Amino acid sequence: MKIVIGCDEAAFDMKEAVHQRLKELQYDVIDVGVYDKNPSLYPDTAEKLCKEIVEGRAEKGILMCGTGIGMAITANKIPGIRAAVGHDVFSVERSRKSNDCQVLCMGARVIAIQSALMLMERWLQCEFAGGASKAKVDRIREIECQYR
Repeated sequence: MKIVIGCDEAAFDMKEAVHQRLKELQYDVIDVGVYDKNPSLYPDTAEKLCKEIVEGRAEKGILMCGTGIGMAITANKIPGIRAAVGHDVFSVERSRKSNDCQVLCMGARVIAIQSALMLMERWLQCEFAGGASKAKVDRIREIECQYR
């Protein structure tokens, strides 16, 4: 599976740790930046990451910034993307199982790197459950199409 990752300067260290762990788990990783701790605009990174998914070069993405919130807001502006902030096990599981989320967003100023690694691994293990959730995700897509 190809995973695309990206961050702003606030989450650079977290992204580097996530990148290393994904490689250890033998995922194919696309890193869209940033590549240092110089100030950056997180919406640019979020847009790059989502483009990789929308255009089929990656299946899932992980975005990191100070809180994860700005990345999630930006990612959800891209048609076809469902992104969620995940800072606890229940949230990351539900984002996949109930919402078929392709992008996990985390905040380096909210959770420790070790927590981020554990949550990322749990998120990657989860699959969309379908069932009653399928109608909800289908409705999200319908609403999204109304505003394109």
